Amino acid sequence: MVLASQSPARLTTLRNAGLDPEVIVSGVDESQVTDNDPAALSVALAKLKAEAVAGQLAAQAPGQISGNPTDAYIIGCDSVLAFDGEIYGKPENAETAVRRWQLMRGSTGVLHTGHCLIDTSSGRSLARSTETIVHFASISDAEIADYVATGEPLQVAGAFTIDGLGGPFVTGIEGDPHTVVGIGLPMLRDMFAELGVCWTDLWHRTGTER
Repeated sequence: MVLASQSPARLTTLRNAGLDPEVIVSGVDESQVTDNDPAALSVALAKLKAEAVAGQLAAQAPGQISGNPTDAYIIGCDSVLAFDGEIYGKPENAETAVRRWQLMRGSTGVLHTGHCLIDTSSGRSLARSTETIVHFASISDAEIADYVATGEPLQVAGAFTIDGLGGPFVTGIEGDPHTVVGIGLPMLRDMFAELGVCWTDLWHRTGTER
């Protein structure tokens, strides 16, 4: 089990659900992928990450990683926020994060999270996207400035979280809450089922973070 993401929130979510994947960061340049459709973009980015890590594993000599690189499940994910006709990934700087929050406050956006699951033993690959509607609180300029100053909004798509300091600034969601954290567990369970894998058989499989 390999998570192709450096997101601590995704790793924590998987661990809380009984999985313990090895973490291998893809290191891809996300700017090379563009698409005007947020769902398609999120899937393309997830596939880019998962396929890059699959390539890394294929190039590894035996013994360089835990387990067998030819027998692994690789999970890639990426999220983008669709808001008022625009697509928001991670803000490039604090000024951008502030401007986005000034627009988003008191409004609603749709967070799209792409998933790619690769079974290296069979070569099968699945890709799906989930979406969750997010309602933002009407926060003040001072709250926006203080929140952005923490640095948290710069690390996440849409410049917000619900499992961190940004939680009080989200008044509600419609859809899978895990999607907002960055990985949809019900979606992932369905994808494993499509590969013929029972979710509970994956519990407590250990990996090594590197």
